[in-house]
Amino acid sequence: MKRVVTFGEIMLRLTPEASLRFFQNDRMQASFGGGEANVAVSLANYGLDAAFVTKLPENDIGRAAVNQLKYFGVDTGLIKRGGSRVGIYYLEKGASQRPSKVIYDRAYSAIAMAEKDDFDWDEIFDGADWFHFTGITPALGKNVADICLEACRKAKEKSIKVSCDLNYRKNLWTTDEACETMSKLMEHVDLCIANEEDAEKVFGIKGSDTDVVQGKLNYEGYKDVALQLKERFNFSYVAITLRTSISANYNEWSALLYDSNDFHFSKTYPIQIVDRVGGGDSFGGGLIYGLLKGMSSGDALDFATAASCLKHSIEGDFNRVTLAEVKNLLGGDSSGRVQR
Repeated sequence: MKRVVTFGEIMLRLTPEASLRFFQNDRMQASFGGGEANVAVSLANYGLDAAFVTKLPENDIGRAAVNQLKYFGVDTGLIKRGGSRVGIYYLEKGASQRPSKVIYDRAYSAIAMAEKDDFDWDEIFDGADWFHFTGITPALGKNVADICLEACRKAKEKSIKVSCDLNYRKNLWTTDEACETMSKLMEHVDLCIANEEDAEKVFGIKGSDTDVVQGKLNYEGYKDVALQLKERFNFSYVAITLRTSISANYNEWSALLYDSNDFHFSKTYPIQIVDRVGGGDSFGGGLIYGLLKGMSSGDALDFATAASCLKHSIEGDFNRVTLAEVKNLLGGDSSGRVQR
């Protein structure tokens, strides 16, 4: 069985009910989520050996986060215990023309205060085939960026494939800080995943005739983005998710994959959104699964796009779908009819 290791932060997620605004009433829904944890859950759901690595405090909240991952079959045995707090993010889900909003409360979290000696990458990568992280993790601080770099170097020493979702977050660092740090990490990456804005915000690479705010995407322009990323960092694969935002509730969702030989475009899914957070992570998990299972580039892309399409219908960060459900959508059944 293929083994994937992901590294990052899992946070407590607090969300008002439905599409209410913050503190419009006195209730919030509590769950857990975070980019690399979301990927690990997807891969475990598909039957792979998925391990999530982080640092969490030895308290009730930290244990609840670990237990939630265990529920999905994620290997939590390599999680370092220590520190004083679990990071939190507040999500206000948008509706119609009102966008969703995220507020972070993650300063001084256990992983943000982690040190290199907390992680033995020889032990962590024993038997691993793939390593995944996102641009959110090195944004937590120079110490965490250094840990990411050490992990990437060790992975390449062991001939482990490395993937990174750029995931630029303006609330965590500046574009200049992101460019400097991520450029050092990218030389170790085989698969780079980005969305319409990441390549521009992190590396200054922009698709021509594209305006994501106005919902205008030029698919041909993103071929040039993928080529520039490939030329700068020599990636084996570049994947770009393509989201046309008609409103907070209605998007069109597709993706492209450049495999150094050809460009592959997925079909476009019209999506009535229940929860878009974790959509990109579910794409990353699907793509890693497809490539590890030996699918062709086009088939792996189609699997990833279908998986992430389904995620948008599910509350919470985690993509709670099965292989059978993804394959059913791939087979053309997008009717949403009751299954009995």
